[in-house]
Amino acid sequence: FSFDRKKMNLKSERRGIHVDQSELLCKKGCGYYGNPAWQGFCSKCWREEYHKARQKQIQEDWELAERLQREEEEAYASSQSTQGAQSLTFSKFEEKKTNEKTRKVTTVKKFFTASSRAGAKKEIQEAKAPSPSINRQASIETDRVSKEFIEFLKTYHKPGQDIYKQCKLFLDTMNHKRDLSIEEQSECAQDFYQNVADKLQTRWKVPPEKVEKAMDQIEKYIMTRQYKYVFCPETTDDEKKDLAVQKRIRALHWVTPQMLCVPVNEEMPEVSDMVVKAITDIIEMDSKRVPRDKLACITKCSKHIFNAIKITKNEPASADDFLPTLIYIVLKGNPPRLQSNIQYITRFCNPSRLMTGEDGYYFTNLCCAVAFIEKLDAQSLNLSQEDFDRFMTGQTSPKKQESDSFSPDVCLGVKQMCKSLDLLSQLNERQERIVSEAKKLEKDLIDWTDGITKEVEDIVEKYPLEIKPKSQALAAIDSENVENDKLPPPLQPQVYAG
Repeated sequence: FSFDRKKMNLKSERRGIHVDQSELLCKKGCGYYGNPAWQGFCSKCWREEYHKARQKQIQEDWELAERLQREEEEAYASSQSTQGAQSLTFSKFEEKKTNEKTRKVTTVKKFFTASSRAGAKKEIQEAKAPSPSINRQASIETDRVSKEFIEFLKTYHKPGQDIYKQCKLFLDTMNHKRDLSIEEQSECAQDFYQNVADKLQTRWKVPPEKVEKAMDQIEKYIMTRQYKYVFCPETTDDEKKDLAVQKRIRALHWVTPQMLCVPVNEEMPEVSDMVVKAITDIIEMDSKRVPRDKLACITKCSKHIFNAIKITKNEPASADDFLPTLIYIVLKGNPPRLQSNIQYITRFCNPSRLMTGEDGYYFTNLCCAVAFIEKLDAQSLNLSQEDFDRFMTGQTSPKKQESDSFSPDVCLGVKQMCKSLDLLSQLNERQERIVSEAKKLEKDLIDWTDGITKEVEDIVEKYPLEIKPKSQALAAIDSENVENDKLPPPLQPQVYAG
């Protein structure tokens, strides 16, 4: 799915997110839902195209091997001069011949070939094994699912026994083939689903409605046991994609419902409750182990979205309303391991659920929403490139609207966020002003100190300080009067009696 400007239409003088329903279908025109992981094909058409490409590649490899063999034979025939040269050429020929003929084999052949790396894989798995408590929890769930599966198969009598044998054989074979790539393991699972479904319909004459129930139980039994081996395996880049999507969603935290033209009024308690439930469901998807259960979480989330739109608009929601709201829910919830969950569902879910029905429709829309988020640009949100770049880098945030200019469908959280952003902006301005005044005061003090120092230096230079020697101490006043003994005595106070 490509989300370019051609798919954006103007709606109520604002750009909305619009995808024609025909674009959700298989591009081969079979009528089933397509999937980005299958390059726009449905599961059935993708497998056909995949088999054609694989057979073509195998044929090309065999032709290359035969051509190399002929060339080596010719080189071998023309180098009979010495026995040493013959031996060397023959050994090289045999080595190339063996390498070319064994380089590419079919999935079925690899599936039934002994693994050469089972020991190494086992050591890696044991080294990275989860904690005992997690193992116990998984074991309890596995035992519960196994008992439920056996009880379910009892209602099918003889076909039930054959189904159980087929499932056990498939699990045993998969356990010995951990070295297969995840695509090949997915192909094996899809082949198994198809073979069992065909047997249920043709050999065991099971009614269609019971076939669907049986396939759901088979998928639950198998994938509960296989989950820890095939969900986000180390041989893929699923974890890298998860981190990239999570980082992208965090960078888009500033996107508002108005930018996406989301017709949801979160100020209404019922609508707000629906939005919370939708976010909870999409996050809960990661806790499930069975692809069908993960799909059920997506379906519940989507139904809550439709209810929220219906309550807000007081009329049934349309597909053009659903996709923008789903994008908003994904941005607001930032579900964990989103790409890993999508890839897991795509690879190991019963293909019939992804090709038709509401589960397939909602899952396809979720894939569209993730693809749109990955390619979201300024024009998609009716923003200038400068504003978009500033928002993405965190230099600024969307400006607060005045309370009178808020549209009726703006949620309370957005209003509070705008008020907080405005308060932070004012505090930032005050802080910058205080810092500027403090720097100015510091400069004035430095200039005043330098001025006083300069004035003192100028005065000292103009009037230098001269220090004179100390003079002798003055003698007593009468020291030179030699006749002081002839002076009358000093007056003494006298007391007169009254």
